[in-house]
Amino acid sequence: MFDPAPLHLDMTDAPDGGAAHWLQADDGVRIRIGHWAPEGAKGTLILCPGRTEFVEKYGHVAKALHQEGYATLVIDWRGQGLADRLLDNPLMGHVHRFTDFQRDLQAALSAAQTLDLPRPWHILGHSMGGAIVLRAVMEGLDVQSCVFTGPMFGIYMSPALRPVGWALALAAPAVGLGQMLPPGTKIDNYVQTNPFEGNVLTSDPDMYRLMQAQLEARPDMALGGPSLVWLREALCEARDLSRRPSPALPCLTFIGREEKIIDTQKVHDRMAVWPDGEIRVVDGAEHEVLMETPEIRARVLAEMIALFERSGDRATMTQTA
Repeated sequence: MFDPAPLHLDMTDAPDGGAAHWLQADDGVRIRIGHWAPEGAKGTLILCPGRTEFVEKYGHVAKALHQEGYATLVIDWRGQGLADRLLDNPLMGHVHRFTDFQRDLQAALSAAQTLDLPRPWHILGHSMGGAIVLRAVMEGLDVQSCVFTGPMFGIYMSPALRPVGWALALAAPAVGLGQMLPPGTKIDNYVQTNPFEGNVLTSDPDMYRLMQAQLEARPDMALGGPSLVWLREALCEARDLSRRPSPALPCLTFIGREEKIIDTQKVHDRMAVWPDGEIRVVDGAEHEVLMETPEIRARVLAEMIALFERSGDRATMTQTA
């Protein structure tokens, strides 16, 4: 079926019975998926991580969903995790075209079909994964509902720096400098070089330490700052998606009250015009609400599962009407 891939279960609190596979996107890039499915599962979550992330980081989410009777599939996007890196420097985040991530998502969905992961399917996009998922659902992805956490519907830049950021992102690749880092970013991985105090990812010291420990155990999964080509592609993708209408799909979006990475106004703007969408601003949370305190995680997961249940019930009523 697919070639087996490593799944480092010692790195995370994942459920038993998981497996990982190598997949090949239609342009030949190799990616990795990890998946867990309880017996008699009542649906599957396709989990689309953010930039720098990898399958094992979401083992605890898979476990929580497993306990509620849901299967989970997580993707290593091209250029990160154990998927093919795209530049000679494996620490630099890069993509040639942002829409290339759609190739990875399609490969993962085809694998989910072959693996017979139970329907209905739901999809979650975190941070960069939020932009990838947004395009997919706008283009008619066959899922029952979608969830976003800290979605990259826009990248935060101060008003003074925004024109400079755009100019640099557009001009540098045109003159052969697209593989340089944007000003203010570093080639080193964020959690490996920044202490918990003052971090912009989570308010929970245990979860921050887990993120650090995972990369200490598997340094080959680390990823640092993005290239200027990645920045150009991300900015252009966010601009393009902002001009498109929201789909008529049940949607729930979470952003932390203390969010400092994405453009939160873009998230509010999008959700204000989503026909069947709601937004939750999570008090006390930073960017990664699924890596927050146990109380926050439990609340977010409970609302996600309630959405899955509601949308599944609605689908059943529609089919039997």
